[in-house]
Amino acid sequence: MDPAVIGTRLASSVVAPLVKKLLVREGPGAGLVNRPVRLSALVSFRGEKRTLTEKDVRVLAARLVREAVESPGEAPFPTDEETAVTDALTAKLLVLGELDMDDVQAVRLGYRELARKLHHQAPTRDLSADASLFLDSLTEWACVHVINFFTQRSTFVARTLVEQSRDQAELIAKLDERITRNPRPDARDAAFERRFLSYITKKHGRLQIYGIDLINSPGKWPLDMAYLRLEATSPVDAYEDFLRRHPRLRQGHQPADEALADHDRVLLRGEAGSGKTTLIQWLAVSAARQDSDDRMAYLSGLIPFVLPLRSLTRHGGHLPAPRDFLAAVGAPLAGEEPPGWQSRVLTAGRGLLLIDGIDEVPESERAHARGWLGDLAEAYPGNRWLVTSRPSAVAEDWLAAEEFVELRLSPMRPADVQSFVGRWHTAARTGFSEEDEALASYETQLLHAIRTKPDLGRLATNPLMCGLICALHRDRHGFLPIGRKELYQAALSMLLTRRDRERGVTGAELREEPQLQILQRLAYWLIKDGRTEMTRDRALTEIGKALPALPEMAALGEPKIVLTHLLNRSGLLRAPTSETIDFCHRTFQDFLGARALLDEGTFGMVRKHAADDQWEDVIRMAVAQGRPRDRADILRELLRDGSARAVVLAASCLEQATELDPAVRAELESSMSALLPPRTPEAVSELTSVGPLALDFLPRPEELVGAWPASDSDEYAQLCVRTASLIGTDEAIPYLARFRDHPSQRVRGQLALFWHRFGIEAYGREVIAHLPYDDLYLIAHSVAELRALRELGGRPWIRLVGDFTATSLLVYLDPGQLARLDLRGTVDDMSVLGGFPLLEVVSVSECPEDTSLVSLRELPKLHQLGLSARHASYAAQSGLRLPHVRRLDLHDTETEAVLEPLPQAFPSVENLCLSVGPGPGHRMDRARLRVLFPHASISVTE
Repeated sequence: MDPAVIGTRLASSVVAPLVKKLLVREGPGAGLVNRPVRLSALVSFRGEKRTLTEKDVRVLAARLVREAVESPGEAPFPTDEETAVTDALTAKLLVLGELDMDDVQAVRLGYRELARKLHHQAPTRDLSADASLFLDSLTEWACVHVINFFTQRSTFVARTLVEQSRDQAELIAKLDERITRNPRPDARDAAFERRFLSYITKKHGRLQIYGIDLINSPGKWPLDMAYLRLEATSPVDAYEDFLRRHPRLRQGHQPADEALADHDRVLLRGEAGSGKTTLIQWLAVSAARQDSDDRMAYLSGLIPFVLPLRSLTRHGGHLPAPRDFLAAVGAPLAGEEPPGWQSRVLTAGRGLLLIDGIDEVPESERAHARGWLGDLAEAYPGNRWLVTSRPSAVAEDWLAAEEFVELRLSPMRPADVQSFVGRWHTAARTGFSEEDEALASYETQLLHAIRTKPDLGRLATNPLMCGLICALHRDRHGFLPIGRKELYQAALSMLLTRRDRERGVTGAELREEPQLQILQRLAYWLIKDGRTEMTRDRALTEIGKALPALPEMAALGEPKIVLTHLLNRSGLLRAPTSETIDFCHRTFQDFLGARALLDEGTFGMVRKHAADDQWEDVIRMAVAQGRPRDRADILRELLRDGSARAVVLAASCLEQATELDPAVRAELESSMSALLPPRTPEAVSELTSVGPLALDFLPRPEELVGAWPASDSDEYAQLCVRTASLIGTDEAIPYLARFRDHPSQRVRGQLALFWHRFGIEAYGREVIAHLPYDDLYLIAHSVAELRALRELGGRPWIRLVGDFTATSLLVYLDPGQLARLDLRGTVDDMSVLGGFPLLEVVSVSECPEDTSLVSLRELPKLHQLGLSARHASYAAQSGLRLPHVRRLDLHDTETEAVLEPLPQAFPSVENLCLSVGPGPGHRMDRARLRVLFPHASISVTE
């Protein structure tokens, strides 16, 4: 039933007067009534104020029916049923005086339910379907006006408020009593979340800085003191496209802890020891503390779930559903959460899922892990995800289908290293004032050594290695071993023997080698099984197998006692739970596993696992620790594999091979030559993974000329430059400087593109200063680079990537020189462009659509303009008119409709270049484009 059906025939002006006659008008004294009035007292045909008879009610009903029947349009029912419909309506209206309710109850009931009660007490019989529908609709329409009459009575509102107040007071009392007996789920959730966030803050709020735990220092330090803010960079083979798709990352890099501010889902790759797990701790604690830091404000209100995959997969790869998250990681609060709490958090989009270590999942189980991630992300959209992995553990775009953005954790820059060394020594000095002077001296010496010794500086690229270097430098009173292998050996010696001696720990004092034999056996078992965590029972079994050959260790007692000793005294083993064992860091596991590989001499394992990312560091460290014959055998196994990955891995081992058979070295160099120069973006990625050592293999520009056709030679030169640029250390600058006079603009463009990855002064002096003036955009990602450009003489073609102020443009750009400006970011005041009268070409990207471009009218030489289609349309609709523009480049064009206002704004366009996506491109009406721009040459690219 719908009163609108009859409302189209009977307007309120017709029905309202008739209905009001059925009801009693308010008389004097009615306001004294302090309770709702019964309906029987409000109808005109009942009670003491009776003014209508039942016959009068039938007359009113007949008028209502007749008005509807005689209205324009098709009759609502057969005319011979008019009398029957009138009788039925009369019966329903008379029921109003018989209902056992008052006016307030009737209003609460609503017109539909009131009409149903009239129908129930005066049912309709022997009417056609059309007549029944009409009667029901008319009854509802009448009830609408009846209820409206009640609400307009002067005493109704006051009485209703009194009644509502009483009802509300009674309801509040009942609800309070019920809440006391049965707390609401959200109240239980809030109480549990306070406990859970406090637990997260305490569990993850302290960080181990390797090597500080000497001489009675605590093993862990406050995260705020130890955390170092590193940067995340865009994927190496999609740099320019990445900047276009993710404008917040225009500079190609941003603080890693802000990555989730712009992207709900991030896959972060980083080398061992690069700070991935520390970043996860920082994000978890920042969310748990509801951090007041503006940079971390985006985490406010989120509930962090820290899910280390090494723990989640310990039971055969069965990854948990949300309800099992806490139990799966051994959280002591597991089981105390309100039923369904995790699901409610994730359904509301309040989850911060921090999933650490895809590389620590056995390779055979990673497809299952990806499916688990995809299912969770699909089931619970709107949450924030950070998944970490070593760089080569999974393929590029491994989670692209799940809409994860891929970033890479950058190596530490010189400024980061300096900051870390300072923080390390500050932490080490805490509570030990007698060492302050010595530590301050060590800090100064170490910083000088890192700056002046290339080998040492090359090692100090991640927090783990920096921590070891600091610890060993202090432990050895300012003297450091040279090389990665020597650093690890010294660190093991420090942790296994000198640590206890210097702490004054009493009890059995064991030599280093027997302990290493046990530890390397455990490490090798983990590596062969593809894991980073083992059960306590498995550890006891492996120790039991080793003890018969190690009488010094066997003298301690049964395997359980040996394991307890190693856990308590070595500093290398940990017990994440009562049932599991792992190494304090994956790097130590790999180093010790490499020792076991050399002892067993099963180098066939090298070729078998050449493509397994979990073996990469094991193989490198085996080469570093092996005898010359071992090194040769390992590298031959890799070369026998023959894959590009195996050859690159072998090349990356050369730096560790202090002595090597010349024949093997020559064979390796020959194999590398087959991969050089890099011919694809994938080859660039493989060579980049080798690190600075790859610079020795990359061909020089003169070696590329004449070896291939000119077009191929230029492309290969460009990829060589990209490879060296992405290696990113200052050691690459001399190699890159060789290309600064290359005839190809694309090659020189690569040199300009990656300035921000190097020291501004050194790269500016050696490379940027020598690039030509007349055919190349020089790129500034920051005010510092803009300043450096000005000091280098400026350039007529400038591209600004990022956000700048008008003041910085006026200070560092030369109005008498600037001819082309490509603005890929924002300027706080675009009117500044009017101060550069020589501008001929302007391109604006990423600015808000409503950015004013009025200042472009002041540029008499402007003949080429690049904008987004929507930006150009907005400017045109705002009255902008640039008759001197001859070429218009529009990007992100969706359909030709957005171009409708442009002919008026750009009447002299001779070349219109549209850039569209693959979808919209198919919808572009080119005939319409020719109508809009009849005199222009039009090109459309997808």
